[in-house]
Amino acid sequence: MKKEISTPLAPAAIGPYSQGIETDSMIFTSGQLPINMQTGELETDPKKATQASLNHIKSILKQAGYDMTNIVKVTIFVADMNHFASINETYAEFFGGVAPARSCVEVAKLPKDAILEIEAIAVKNK
Repeated sequence: MKKEISTPLAPAAIGPYSQGIETDSMIFTSGQLPINMQTGELETDPKKATQASLNHIKSILKQAGYDMTNIVKVTIFVADMNHFASINETYAEFFGGVAPARSCVEVAKLPKDAILEIEAIAVKNK
């Protein structure tokens, strides 16, 4: 059984997908673009973009009763691997203790020409 998770605190889906899907004790978030929720514009600074995308994930998780400590896997898609150090610096601020497993891959292009997109998988503690 799966349940759609949606919050107005993260960007609305721009296609036929859900912000997040919960099944049993897991949540899978869709990739979150770094959209500034106040302006509706994409963040173009790597640090601000990372912060925006992770805050969207945080909001989706919170909507379902999870938090960032529940994340077990993160995938980061970047348009330019030269931003890796800046992304890591901001990323580390969101994860204390045991950091989740992670992949970071450079891609040719992202929706809306974003500089990055981040998705996560979280597991609820029993």
